[in-house]
Amino acid sequence: MENIGPKSQILRSSMKKSSIIFGILIVLFCSDSQGQEYSTKDKKAIQYFEEAMRLYRQRELNASIAQLNAAVERDSVFIEALLETGLIYGEMRDFKSATPYLEKVVQINSEKFPEASYYLGTFYLNRAKYEASKASLERFIGYGSPDLKKNENAEMLLAKCEFALKNANQVVEFNPVNLGPGVNSQFPEYYPCMTADEFYLLYTRQIPSPRTIDGQNEDFYFALNDGRSWSKSLNIGPPINSLNNEGAPTLSVDGTLLIFTGCALYGDYGPKRTGNGSCDLFFSQRNGNTWSLPRNLGPPINTANWETQPSFSSDGRTLYFIRGIRSGAGIKEQDIYRAYLSDSGWSVPEKLPEVINSRGREESVFIHPDGRTLYFSSDGHPGYGGLDIFMSQLDENGNWTEPKNLGYPINTENDENSLMVNARGTVGYFASDRPGGYGSLDLYQFEMPGDKRPDLVTFLKGRIFDSATKRPLLGKFELIDLETGETVIESYSNGGNGEFLVCLPPGKDYALNASKDGYLFYSDHFTMKNTESSLKPYIKDIPLIPIKEGARVVLNNIFFETNKYDLKPQSLIELNKLNTFLQKNSNVKIEIGGHTDNTGGKELNITLSKNRAKSVYDYLISKGISSERLSFKGYADDEPIATNESITGRAQNRRTEFKIVGFSQ
Repeated sequence: MENIGPKSQILRSSMKKSSIIFGILIVLFCSDSQGQEYSTKDKKAIQYFEEAMRLYRQRELNASIAQLNAAVERDSVFIEALLETGLIYGEMRDFKSATPYLEKVVQINSEKFPEASYYLGTFYLNRAKYEASKASLERFIGYGSPDLKKNENAEMLLAKCEFALKNANQVVEFNPVNLGPGVNSQFPEYYPCMTADEFYLLYTRQIPSPRTIDGQNEDFYFALNDGRSWSKSLNIGPPINSLNNEGAPTLSVDGTLLIFTGCALYGDYGPKRTGNGSCDLFFSQRNGNTWSLPRNLGPPINTANWETQPSFSSDGRTLYFIRGIRSGAGIKEQDIYRAYLSDSGWSVPEKLPEVINSRGREESVFIHPDGRTLYFSSDGHPGYGGLDIFMSQLDENGNWTEPKNLGYPINTENDENSLMVNARGTVGYFASDRPGGYGSLDLYQFEMPGDKRPDLVTFLKGRIFDSATKRPLLGKFELIDLETGETVIESYSNGGNGEFLVCLPPGKDYALNASKDGYLFYSDHFTMKNTESSLKPYIKDIPLIPIKEGARVVLNNIFFETNKYDLKPQSLIELNKLNTFLQKNSNVKIEIGGHTDNTGGKELNITLSKNRAKSVYDYLISKGISSERLSFKGYADDEPIATNESITGRAQNRRTEFKIVGFSQ
C-alpha cells in the first residue's frame, strides 16, 4: 500500500520545527541498567547492552543498534537486547527490521515481556499485516497487563485490525495526479488550501535556510490557475513569511483572509508576532494584492497549549482548529475545536463531541465550503493503520454523523492527512512522497469518490464599485436565507480591487445585499433549489449608487402573490434593510414606486402598483419612519426597464423600487 499523506519526513521535520503535526512516538522499554538482573550470564553481552543503552540515551540510535547486535551475537536468546533492538527500529519507523526481533522475544518468553506482543501488534499493523497484528494484540490483552494506557491502546488498535480485515475487498477508485512543476519542486510541499473558484492555491514549502538550527524553514507559496494549468509558484513574501516557520494555512473562500500556524521554537516573532504558547494561530488580511502584518488571534482562541491546523468556514464566522493539551514535555490530548466570530469577538472554543474526537488524536481538520461536511485525520477511529482520513456531516438537528472512513487506497497502513476538497466537492488535494514526483513531498489531486463527496456548492463572484466613477469599493455584503431570514454569510469586498466571492450552499433561496456608507444599498436573490442552479457559478458585478437626488434602487427582494399586494414573509429581509438605510440616513426623503408589466388592464395595473407601493410605505411608517420623508406612487407599466415581449423581461418590469426625491433640512 502507498501512503497518500505527509509521511515521516513531514512528521519529523514538523516536530523539530513548527510542530504543525505530531509524529507517532514509541515509548521505549528502557530502564536504568545499574544492578539489573539480565536473562544472560555472558558478561561481554551485558557490557555491549549497557553501552547500547548509553548510546541510546545520547540519541545515537544506529550506534546503539550495532552494540545490541553485538550482544545478541554473544547470546542469541538475550531477550532484553532483542527487545530493545526491535523497539529502537520501531522508533526509527523501520517496522520491517523491528518485527523479527520482537517475534523472537515472543517465541522465547512472551509472558516475561508482554509489551513485546503489544509493540509487535503495532508494528504488524503499520505493515498492513492485519491477521498477525490481531493475534499479537489479543495475546497482549489476554495477559491482563497493569498498564491501563497500553490496554486501552491495544483495544483501539484491535478495532483497526478488525475494520481492515472486514473491508479488505472494499477498494475505492483512486488515481492521483501530480499538480506539476509549477507547484511542486525538489523541496517538500504540503498543506494546500485554495479559494472557492479554484483560482488561487496556497501551500507550505520547506526550503533550506542557513538561519535555522536544522537548516530548514517553512514558508508559504502560491500559484494561480488559468483554467488549464497552474502557474509557477511564488513565495508569498513578507509580511507573511518571516525568519520563523509558517505552516498549515487556511483561506477564506474569497482569499482575502489568511489564518495560519506560527510556532515560536526559535525565539520571539518580533513586533506583533509573539505567541501565547509554542504554537498559535495568526491572521492577515489582503487589500488588493497586499497582505497586512499578521496578528495573533489572541485568547480565547490561543492559549498556553498548542493551537494549529485551522480551517475557516465559508460563512466567515466559524473557525475549526486543532488544540493539543500540554502535559509535562508532551501533548496529552489532541482534539478538534470550534469557535464562532461575532461583533464582540471570538467565542470560547468548544471541543467537538466524542463522535468526532476519539480516544486517539485528531488532526488536519478541514470544513468544506458547504458548511456541514467535515474531513479530518484520526488514529482513534477504526481504520487501516495510523492516521486515516474520515468525513462527517452535520445532520438537520445540528449533530455530527458517525465518521466515515474514506477507504483504501486513499487510506493505508501509514499516516494520511493534509486533505483539502474543492468547493464543487469533486476533487481532493493532498501531499505525498510517492514515486514519480519532483522530489520529496509533492501536491497531488484525485477525483473524490461519489459517496465521500460533500454537498453541492457553487459560488457568487464579482466586484463592488462606484457606479459613477467605477472606483472599487470596500463594501459589506450579506447572503441571507430568504425562508428563515438567517444571515448565512457576512463579509466585505476587497478594498483594493472591490472583488468578492461567496459560496452558495444548495437547497435554499438566498437574498444578497451589498452596502456602503454614502451609497444606496443593492439587493438581488438567487435560487439553489434545483440541481442545475447548484452547478452554475454566478458572476455578478455590483455598482453602488451614491446617495443623491434622483438616485433609485430596485428592491429585488420585495415579494407579492400574483395580482395581490400583501407582502410575503420573505420581503421582511429587504424591508428591514430599507428601514435601516432610512434610520442611518435620517435626512433622506424617498418615493416608493410600484411597477407592473403590460399584461392585464391599465386601471387594474395602476391600482395594483399603487397598492404594492403603499404596502411598503405602511410598513416603514409602522417602524417609525416619518410620513414627511415618505411618499408612494403606482406607475403601472409606464416605466419598463426591460422588454415586455419575454417572460424574463416582464418579470423584471414587475418591481418595487425607491428613489431619493430630496433631503430634509
